[in-house]
Amino acid sequence: MNDLQWELSLTVQSAEETHALGAALGAVLDAGDLVILTGELGAGKTTFTQGLGEGLGVRAGIISPTFVLVRIHPNLPDGPRPGGPDLVHVDAYRLETAAEIDDIDLENTMDSTVTVVEWGRGRVEHLSDSLLDVELHRHLGSTPGAASGSVPGDADGVLDFDTDDDDEPRTILIRGYGPRWAGQPLLPAALKGNS
Repeated sequence: MNDLQWELSLTVQSAEETHALGAALGAVLDAGDLVILTGELGAGKTTFTQGLGEGLGVRAGIISPTFVLVRIHPNLPDGPRPGGPDLVHVDAYRLETAAEIDDIDLENTMDSTVTVVEWGRGRVEHLSDSLLDVELHRHLGSTPGAASGSVPGDADGVLDFDTDDDDEPRTILIRGYGPRWAGQPLLPAALKGNS
């Protein structure tokens, strides 16, 4: 992975705050940006992506692309960013090699879209010299900075499969890598207050 430029750690209290953080970040994304999302089941990856979509001004209705691998959400000509980039939303959970990633042909859309890849860490870094790595952690059963993508559980080894607790606090780590992210994006003060 390219050189780490900066890291931001935020705590959100609800799905609404997760969505709002995604929307604020989406507002600063441009065509060619790559965002990698990592986090256990129920951590809020899709909620965060829905916020990104709102900030980008793409068509509503973002859902996880788990079974189709890739969904494309077009920019709305009458939305908040007319003429802005489309959103390509990928679920790489079942893709294990760079060759499998290459088979879905993301290179053809990378320059003209914002590409968000759930479960992408260790799989898609070769696609761009710059990226945002976003790691979401539920406070129940997870510690920030731990290896991600594992089965949700707590420190005592008790598994927690309740992924519907939208009001559970989450820690979101955002890391900028490469020349595109030499400077940390400006986010609203309310979202940066706990960094």
